[in-house]
Amino acid sequence: MKIYYTSKQKDLKISARSTKKLVEQLLRHLSCPCDEISIQFVTTKKICQLHEDFFNDPTTTDCITFPIDDPDHSGYKVLGEVFICPRTAIEYSSKKTKDPYKEATLYLVHGLLHLLGYDDIDPKARAQMRRKENVCMKFLKAHQLYLSA
Repeated sequence: MKIYYTSKQKDLKISARSTKKLVEQLLRHLSCPCDEISIQFVTTKKICQLHEDFFNDPTTTDCITFPIDDPDHSGYKVLGEVFICPRTAIEYSSKKTKDPYKEATLYLVHGLLHLLGYDDIDPKARAQMRRKENVCMKFLKAHQLYLSA
């Protein structure tokens, strides 16, 4: 599996190693075959720009995903891209006295679930997605897999 990692932000140092290990283990746990995925940690400015450009909403958000639905003709499956804003994790976690790395990990889980078809638009789908997030976070906690510096 190719896991592309990019960090174009300086708010929260996140290692490529911890990101790749977490993604690989979680996708394996979810029995999701994937040949390629991109994880990008971006600034507040960038996440706002993406949010406006693609969702007509200029406000900040925690993560944005761009799924790629079908494998190409050879069967090679590119899951998609996840953009995460660590500044949002820092701000939220400081209000709730939480660890910003665990909060950013939750954003990554949330993004991966979006790529796998989970949605949070209506209340029923949102509840289902939250249950799956909880299952994933428990798995990651049991295996001490969190984003880290």
